[in-house]
Amino acid sequence: MAPIEASHEVGPGTPRLLRAINERALLDHLRSAGPTSRAQLARATGLSKPTVSNALANLEQAGLVRPVGRSAPSRGRTALLYEPDPTAAYVVGIDIGRSWVRVAAADLSGEIVARRDERNRARSATALVETVGALTHDVVAGGGLTWKQVAHGVVGGPGVFDPESGRLRHAPNLPGWSRPGLADALRKALVPTLELDNDANLAAIGERTYGSGRGVANFVYVFVGTGVGMGIIIGGSLYRGSRGAAGEVAYAPLPADDARRALAEADRSARLRGILEEAASADAIVRTAKALGMKGRLSAKRIFSEARGGDPLAVATVEAEAERLALVVGTVAAILDPELVVLGGGVGGNIDLLRPPLERQLERLTPLDVPIAGGELGQDAIVLGAIATALRTARDIVFEERAGGTQAAAPTAGGPGRPRG
Repeated sequence: MAPIEASHEVGPGTPRLLRAINERALLDHLRSAGPTSRAQLARATGLSKPTVSNALANLEQAGLVRPVGRSAPSRGRTALLYEPDPTAAYVVGIDIGRSWVRVAAADLSGEIVARRDERNRARSATALVETVGALTHDVVAGGGLTWKQVAHGVVGGPGVFDPESGRLRHAPNLPGWSRPGLADALRKALVPTLELDNDANLAAIGERTYGSGRGVANFVYVFVGTGVGMGIIIGGSLYRGSRGAAGEVAYAPLPADDARRALAEADRSARLRGILEEAASADAIVRTAKALGMKGRLSAKRIFSEARGGDPLAVATVEAEAERLALVVGTVAAILDPELVVLGGGVGGNIDLLRPPLERQLERLTPLDVPIAGGELGQDAIVLGAIATALRTARDIVFEERAGGTQAAAPTAGGPGRPRG
């Protein structure tokens, strides 16, 4: 938002709007530039020094900026430096998977102040909401915060949220996750503004903000674990498609023989997960290993571990998985031409084992260049993507409530927080 210098020829109500625009411009500049003086802000924004001083005073009174020391110039006087106050409010990011629930709380700078991971033992939607609500409140309290300081939250999980019906679609891996009223129940347990988003989408945002996708304008994040999904970043922003289902590669078709095999091996209820997910998810890896003759209690984790040790059946299982993933990556390369394909998730995170056979298969399938990298964030990609997403909305919420010419909320004794009962 570009700043506007107020004049004497403005209509009724306009000065308040101008103040809001200028204050928001200064706040945004401070977030991108770091500690800055009044004079530097005036030069950067084109506003007069008195306008900058007044705006900073308003923002400081609202608890949105704070002084952080003085500059140390080689000549001349020192100048007071300002930065956004990261303690003005907090956000929560939540990753709900079939096996784990991960919760983090962060201040407005994105710094994690508390987090916890717990096994997901809930077997119904009601139990899941109770688990998530209790765990999130515990994390916030454990960070020394009050719940009133939480401005916003984002929940990541499987499926596609339909805002018209308020339901999550295409989420068969979590019991009751698609039932009506789930989103409202989560908002009641957490914050009224709570957003729900697809886990692979949030993981892509996490890697774009903090991980392998930093500085990459066009890339895809392929998540392979309990399920299979994909987040698409185009021009630096998440691409959702017309109905929010962009990246639902679990439903991508496979060649006829592979499709028939996947469906034949799946039970009837699991067929809703999609042909590719049946062929390439963690459960599918176990089925492949058994079909190749591996014995004992198998899991995807054990299979990859034994492949690292050179077990020939485990190596063959990993190669079969890589060949299936190559179909996805090759198709994505032909359609989107991304700069990078990032693999993540409990299965996709085994980049050291998957990349060699994956690249060999891609050489056979396509002449296109497909750079492949492992995600840097590991199992934290979703929860960090949720934090990054929540921060954008929380900053807007806090600014609208406490600045821009509106009635500023006085900081509480425990530190500034969102003025809500």
